[in-house]
Amino acid sequence: MMDDEYRYKVLKVLEDQPEITQRQLAKSLGISLGKVNYCLKALAEKGMIKAANFRNSENKKAYAYLLTPRGIEEKARMTVDFLRIKLAEHEALAREIAELRKDVSELQDKRRPY
Repeated sequence: MMDDEYRYKVLKVLEDQPEITQRQLAKSLGISLGKVNYCLKALAEKGMIKAANFRNSENKKAYAYLLTPRGIEEKARMTVDFLRIKLAEHEALAREIAELRKDVSELQDKRRPY
């Protein structure tokens, strides 16, 4: 099953590099070639991408993976969702860092000779 994280990452790379090979995509995302193939098929079945052969390519198996209007819309929605998630994570981390700094400061104060 393809989760939103991989769906987003695949759509983002394909938008920037539509002529990328499945092997290159797998390497750039750090996933298996089989998972990339599965993701591409799932995105195509959902109408988010379409694969077009290069007409002038010597390699007749070469494809360009193009985002459909639905794919562009879905990527935009996921971008907003991920931004919201990352901002919440950032705020939680900032609070945790502030608390740790306070703890360190208190420990240093206790260690100082009077």
